[in-house]
Amino acid sequence: MNLIMMIIIISAILSAILALVSFWLPQMSPDYEKLSPYECGFDPLGSARLPFSMRFFLVAILFLLFDLEIALLLPLPWANQLPTPMLTFAWASTVLIILTLGLIYEWMQGGLEWAE
Repeated sequence: MNLIMMIIIISAILSAILALVSFWLPQMSPDYEKLSPYECGFDPLGSARLPFSMRFFLVAILFLLFDLEIALLLPLPWANQLPTPMLTFAWASTVLIILTLGLIYEWMQGGLEWAE
């Protein structure tokens, strides 16, 4: 049996085991808090229109930006096979430097602080 087939079989068996365990493992003892429609801890009689802080959206956008950076840099180890691997490394380093400078700028401006 070749390696790819073994990986597929192991992945399928592990996925099936985890799916079965997730059905049997949780405790099924509902109480008053679990049966209430608002189990998040907010007062259901108050206003449902609470404003979000803009800092929450800033951190979310920064997370997406750095997540995309990882996706862009993932094929970098295979750049050795290209005719000019140093050019690819230079472009990747440029992207990392620009993102690092942007993160330092945000940090120095206090954009990542939750408390005001």
